[in-house]
Amino acid sequence: MSIVKINVLTVPEEQRETLEKRFTNRAGTVDGSDGFEWFELLRPVEGTDTYLVYTRWRAEEDFQNWMSGMGQAAHRGGPQEGAAGGSPQGERPKPASTDSTLWTFEVVQQAGPKQG
Repeated sequence: MSIVKINVLTVPEEQRETLEKRFTNRAGTVDGSDGFEWFELLRPVEGTDTYLVYTRWRAEEDFQNWMSGMGQAAHRGGPQEGAAGGSPQGERPKPASTDSTLWTFEVVQQAGPKQG
């Protein structure tokens, strides 16, 4: 079965809009990657400053391949971020989060709505 990667980001309130705009500007950069299955950016509703970036992959190898290619460029402010209005002199924009942790899970059971 699939694997899930959850990037746990601590984002101060004044940086929330910046973070969400960066993800909007990078929309579609992961979708065509081999083995990619799903993406969600989860905004905290109350009581926390933690965003969750949820991705699901066919296998760990697919995630690692993406990270060593397009993922690496996206996380260091590559072409996608530059096109979104990154720093004028091509400098890496300041991170919107103050902390980041990556969790990994194997999908052992899953269910969707019943059809019928």
